[in-house]
Amino acid sequence: MKIAVISDIHGNLTALDAVLDDIQTQGCEKVFVLGDYAMAGPRPSETVNWFMKKLGETSFKMIQGNTDLMIADYSDELYDNLKSKAPIMAEALKDDAKTLNIIQKDFLKNLPIQLQVEEEGVKFLLVHGSPRKNNEDILPDTPMKELEKMLINVEANVVLCGHTHLPCGFQTPNKKTVVNVGSVGRPFTSEPKSCYLKITVENGECLFEHRFVEYDKEKAAEVLRKRNFRGSEKLADMLINPTVRHF
Repeated sequence: MKIAVISDIHGNLTALDAVLDDIQTQGCEKVFVLGDYAMAGPRPSETVNWFMKKLGETSFKMIQGNTDLMIADYSDELYDNLKSKAPIMAEALKDDAKTLNIIQKDFLKNLPIQLQVEEEGVKFLLVHGSPRKNNEDILPDTPMKELEKMLINVEANVVLCGHTHLPCGFQTPNKKTVVNVGSVGRPFTSEPKSCYLKITVENGECLFEHRFVEYDKEKAAEVLRKRNFRGSEKLADMLINPTVRHF
């Protein structure tokens, strides 16, 4: 069995289309989605609509990202708190909350925070940030001791996460596998290609491959610029030349 795991689409439908084409070419039978569908991207509404159509399909498993709940539960207080830390992201959040309708927000709000899935004898735990919190970072340089603390009480063989937009993987001393699948819509690798994880499961064993996919970054950036909220040009530039995650 081949499984594709995607995360952090962030409204980038152009990138999503390119990744889906690659997923089909690779012969993946199932898709796990780890959240952050809409925020701060070129086409948040159209992207959410695409995933809403997949709700209930057995080949798709979807969970909620931290920004999905922020959009669904938007308030002036949330905006003010975020503005003090990341003013451009706060403006994006405000505009996203206006752009998405109540049905779309309900979809985001009602997605599970975590999901356990078993495929061919392998137990997977789908999380957005970490098993402890949906906004906790798992980064390439996360210390193993800290990672092991995150995995306390986790029964799954494999933990799949996103959130940081930086693909990486770990094998713990107690034989737990943790893989950050990277980002489809806002990659932060040195060469900003869309990234997803391909898993080949056979006889209870997994082979993991991060796949990096070219997409039309300039086209996506132009659409994002035209959203015309404060900071949208900066966010658009970051699709082409990423430097920092939050600003």
